[in-house]
Amino acid sequence: MSAVTGGGLAKYYGAQDIFRAVSFALAGSEKVGLIGPNGVGKTTLLRIIAGLETPTEGSVHRAAGLTVGYLPQDARIEGECTLWEAALAALQSVRAQERRLRQLEAAIAHSDDPAVWKQYEESEHRFQAAGGYDYEWRARQTLEGLGLTGSLDMSVSRLSGGQHTRARLAQLLLQQPDVLLLDEPTNHLDLQALTWLESFLRDWEGSLIAVSHDRYFLDAVVNTVWELTPEGIERYRGNYSAHEAQKAERLERQRREYERQQEHIRNTEAFIRRYKAGQRYREARGRQTRLNRLERIERPDQAQTMNVRLKATARGAWVVVEAHDLAIGYETDRPLFRADDLVLLRGERAALIGPNGSGKTTFLRVLLGQMAPLAGRLMLGHNVIPGYLSQAQDELHPGRSLAEEVQSVSSLTLAEVRDHLARFLFTGDDPFKMVDDLSGGERSRLALAKLTLQGANFLMLDEPTNQLDMLSRDVLESVLSEYDGTALFVSHDRYFIDALATHVWAIEDGRLNVYHGHYSDYAAARAAAIADQRQEREANERPLSPRSTPEARAAQRAEKRRQERLLEVEAEIERLEAEIADLEEGLAKAAQETDLEALRSLGLEHAVLTESLEAAYREWEEVA
Repeated sequence: MSAVTGGGLAKYYGAQDIFRAVSFALAGSEKVGLIGPNGVGKTTLLRIIAGLETPTEGSVHRAAGLTVGYLPQDARIEGECTLWEAALAALQSVRAQERRLRQLEAAIAHSDDPAVWKQYEESEHRFQAAGGYDYEWRARQTLEGLGLTGSLDMSVSRLSGGQHTRARLAQLLLQQPDVLLLDEPTNHLDLQALTWLESFLRDWEGSLIAVSHDRYFLDAVVNTVWELTPEGIERYRGNYSAHEAQKAERLERQRREYERQQEHIRNTEAFIRRYKAGQRYREARGRQTRLNRLERIERPDQAQTMNVRLKATARGAWVVVEAHDLAIGYETDRPLFRADDLVLLRGERAALIGPNGSGKTTFLRVLLGQMAPLAGRLMLGHNVIPGYLSQAQDELHPGRSLAEEVQSVSSLTLAEVRDHLARFLFTGDDPFKMVDDLSGGERSRLALAKLTLQGANFLMLDEPTNQLDMLSRDVLESVLSEYDGTALFVSHDRYFIDALATHVWAIEDGRLNVYHGHYSDYAAARAAAIADQRQEREANERPLSPRSTPEARAAQRAEKRRQERLLEVEAEIERLEAEIADLEEGLAKAAQETDLEALRSLGLEHAVLTESLEAAYREWEEVA
């Protein structure tokens, strides 16, 4: 059964068509990746499905009682509450059930009314089914997974834009709606949070529609791909990689069908020209009639892509970047990270990765000379010409037109500027648009247009794929792979990193560690290191030899006592749960026989055992 269906959807803004003839059916537990070029209407379609916008044509139908959660790209949480309070606010229903349960427990202790106990039974069953006994644990796990546990007591009014989006995502995941609608959920997540979210969504039992340009994410999470075009939705089974293979096969089949039909048309037209005035004119006229009625196959569209080229105008030194005993940050006694020795050679491409707030952008600012390192030496080689692309496109001036922006870094004529901007998909009157009126993707393309004219031989790119659609990312990957200079780029796009990086510079636990090879090599090395740490931890937990230190033996005894107590508490929990189950059977029987005295007695005993069980759960959490 479909959770949500849409039929004949179209959306117009004035004379501008966003999309038309969009129809779909979202099955329960189906996980969809919604893709398409920027501006095709993906966000608009999500908002229509969420009920926040109405389509110009068509309709959307949702299953009865269906709950929908929607995450916009720039979500915000209003109010003056703390982050922890905001997380718990997403669990209002289960917390209300908990308060009701406490009220009923108090009533049972002083009442002989079987109706009260029946209410309690029903409330307790709903509370347990809603995950009431572990909701605080789930809230902490979700916030930790999204990298927010360090800010639990912070007022939401002080959160950054990225933290707001992650906090709102945490609320949605805790609410567990039937359908999740996520618009670019990976934009503000570091690699650790991305991995956690992918694991969470893989196990998600509800339906999901996610707009994303993160190919790793789409491969890991979705089982269906909807590609939105101005003419409707093309559906593909499987993840993003499966979609690419199916789409290539579909386009090749359409191309062959189109070419066969074109050859048939050419042959038919040649026959008609030859015989329309001769003895076979009747046959020629019949063929003309059939040709007029022929349903023409359209030529398969080739998506418009950027025509970009990056070239270094000068050859820099062999050693592009060199650093020794480096400390990066703002406080001498609390640097963001340290690095012993760093070397980046001409032609190499290093990906700088690490958690949000670990100092990646700060490091780029130090390389640009905008601030000094806290300690150590950091040098650029002779004749190294840096080019910088900031995450927020700070190098763009809102008060200028696109043409003025390009002319600010070049001596191109207006005609040459228009030709140059056309390579970045700015055509017609686009060069005279104001920077302030551009979308995020358009700003990224304009910043790239400026960068290609600077002739830099050392590129520093801060999240260069943000706001770029799939095709533009593919083009940028191709351009950078052919670039004859050196590149250092910050990115959370694992596909992009894997395609380009010759080294991975990873900020881990306050240190910058260098890994040689692609992202997949780094991931394999990290997995091996984690496995080694696990083995070492397990080895340390084994019984110690008689020659171990007194402190170690004391720690061993303490650990043994902890393990023994853990088993005791687990056994106690098992016993209490069994006794409560027996009591509930007795209560059910007493309710059938309307034995008020038994109901009262058993109800009091049940309340006592339930309280003991909750205490045992708390002790288990502390010991474990």
